[in-house]
Amino acid sequence: MRVLVVDDEMRLADGVRLGLEAEGCAVDVAHSGTDGLWLARENPYDVIVLDIMMPGMSGYRVCQTLRAEKNWTPILMLTAKDGDWDEIEALDTGADDYLTKPFSSAVLAARLRALLRRGARDRPAVLEAGDLRVDPAAKRVWRGGTELELTAREIAVLEFLIRRKGEVVSKRDVLANVWDFDFEGDPNIVEVYIRHLRNKVDRPFQRSAIETLRGAGYRLAAHGG
Repeated sequence: MRVLVVDDEMRLADGVRLGLEAEGCAVDVAHSGTDGLWLARENPYDVIVLDIMMPGMSGYRVCQTLRAEKNWTPILMLTAKDGDWDEIEALDTGADDYLTKPFSSAVLAARLRALLRRGARDRPAVLEAGDLRVDPAAKRVWRGGTELELTAREIAVLEFLIRRKGEVVSKRDVLANVWDFDFEGDPNIVEVYIRHLRNKVDRPFQRSAIETLRGAGYRLAAHGG
């Protein structure tokens, strides 16, 4: 799940980012409404977490603008304002859900998963490629009848591959969707995780579902190997 967090409270935004990354999400952060709107226009996000009171442009206005532009990415409004009329205004401007500060990272992540299921009909609860199955919400993976032990980041990489099964995805695609928009580490980290996945998902079962196409990227076989 690729998430955009827009909040001018830097410590809170960083806390949200760390909590969501621990859940295996790729997170971009903006600290003003104008920057958040620009990122939402320029990048395909699965869900947006949007504060209401911000410099430059309020969350209400960001939400209204995106909906006017036919951008239907699910939006969760995040705010310190606690009142029925604030919630009504958030929903009436086009938000899909509303969460009042303070909150727990676990509750926020669960709300975002629910939004994703509700707002994207082409995203089934359990993703499949042959006998390989991934449940992103429960963070569980199976090969046939065997449940596999994978880390949150390994599951996130596998989830991205299985959503694009049969397609070639570049290393840059994986970084952008599983890490974050401005990742500055070693891009070879993708190769490391692909190797981990092969050792856990393919080799113990005499499969070769995850292919490397030299100079192009990776592909997960649509039939699961």
